[in-house]
Amino acid sequence: MGENKIKEIIFLVEDDPENGYIAKAIGESIFTQADSLQELREMIKDAVHCHYPDEQNCPQPVAVVRHY
Repeated sequence: MGENKIKEIIFLVEDDPENGYIAKAIGESIFTQADSLQELREMIKDAVHCHYPDEQNCPQPVAVVRHY
């Protein structure tokens, strides 16, 4: 199996019109939502690990950008 070349994933974070926040990965099909920013950080980590289950090649969600 080939090595994953993605080392980090950047998420765009927006206010959810129905309450809370939505995070969308830039360049990946990873989306998640939560009621608070603290909870959203954990949901982002979980979503990345679900998308990349191999811990050795799992990219880090190192930057979260809040869009106003």
